Amino acid sequence: MVPRGLSPRAGDPGAMMWLGRAGRELLRWGHGGAAPRRGAEVLVSAAGGESSGIAEILMNRPHARNSLGKVFVNELFSALEQLRLDEKVRVVVFKSEVKGVFCAGADLKERAQMDDAEVGHFVKRLRNLMDEIAALPVPTIAAIDGYALGGGLELALACDLRVAASSAKMGLIETTRGLLPGAGGTQRLPRCVGIGLAKELIFTGRQIDGQQAASIGLVNHTVPQNNEGDAAYQRALTLAREILPQAPFAVKMGKLAINRGMEVDIASGMAIEGMCYAQNIPTRDRQEGMAAFREKRPPQFIGK
Repeated sequence: MVPRGLSPRAGDPGAMMWLGRAGRELLRWGHGGAAPRRGAEVLVSAAGGESSGIAEILMNRPHARNSLGKVFVNELFSALEQLRLDEKVRVVVFKSEVKGVFCAGADLKERAQMDDAEVGHFVKRLRNLMDEIAALPVPTIAAIDGYALGGGLELALACDLRVAASSAKMGLIETTRGLLPGAGGTQRLPRCVGIGLAKELIFTGRQIDGQQAASIGLVNHTVPQNNEGDAAYQRALTLAREILPQAPFAVKMGKLAINRGMEVDIASGMAIEGMCYAQNIPTRDRQEGMAAFREKRPPQFIGK
């Protein structure tokens, strides 16, 4: 089913099904939001000043290195729901409040208390969580200032962009624990670095640092770590501020076109691009962009 307003005349109707979840989420965005909440393990923060429009999901489970336990996962779901409904948010940055670690992956101590059926259910919930992150209609950036292992790297892979400190360690290490990636790693890693490299990293359970990750395209940028231990976060903020001035609806539609187009053949992808482009034509931001160009001034976009 095509999200409301996407014209079937823009391309092959057979391509419409590929708009899927991301398209539905885009249409839900901006219908009003809840006040920010503080959770025990996940915090939601909105930046001000020149960074207004940047929201941060702060992971804060120090005693378990931000591992993906039940409470942590529940609070991440709540944070995502809050941000999905906030029309003022233009970029979301995922950051750890625990020095030296982004997210250590599964909470194996908690997992050991589950029976087989409970494990299967919980891993499915983790998979859904990563899909929720990927389905956020605004750009998302993972700031990796420390270890991102197993499910932690799968969380980063669900984001649109990744920035890592050169000293950060990343890996899908599940095979070293008798497991395999189960929250999207077998699907998102090969789409990011290619099939051959993804197989090598998953088969060996190898950990790589930020420099190596940048060299294979796993992260967009790598930076030397600073004394405060937040170099990747600072670079992620700089990147987010580059996105802020751009037309919000056009950025959302660009994300939607890329994400859905990558899943289909190029002809269907071109049809998806056409439908997304058609959605942008009547916006006030497009008119503002043309006017600003004619008048030789910076555009003032409002997201409508």
